[in-house]
Amino acid sequence: MKYTEIACLLALLPAALVAQEALFQTDLPDIEGREEVALEVTLPPGSDSPPHRHNAHTFVYVLEGNVEMQVAGGELQRLGPGGTFYENPDDVHTVSRNSSDTEAAKILVVFIKKKGAPITEYVED
Repeated sequence: MKYTEIACLLALLPAALVAQEALFQTDLPDIEGREEVALEVTLPPGSDSPPHRHNAHTFVYVLEGNVEMQVAGGELQRLGPGGTFYENPDDVHTVSRNSSDTEAAKILVVFIKKKGAPITEYVED
């Protein structure tokens, strides 16, 4: 995947997540048709995103700040630095927010997904 393709994928992330940096992308040769994409995402104070899904195995690691994450049918998770969160490809991510109204939060997000598929798809409440 070219950097321009990564930029197009970033454009599909929730608008509240205004600062994203593509860190790494690679095909996964032992998993046909799959790729890995790693992003660093900065969530502004008080930001959240509408319900969405990633259609990917999604791994989140909190680098800075405090966030709240939840998938449909799951428990709300409050995470600080070093906290982790996982979404499977069928999950709907119902809560994704920076729990601080004054401090930004920074997360590392790693997706294992179908090659070329969009990172984020919005869903109805």
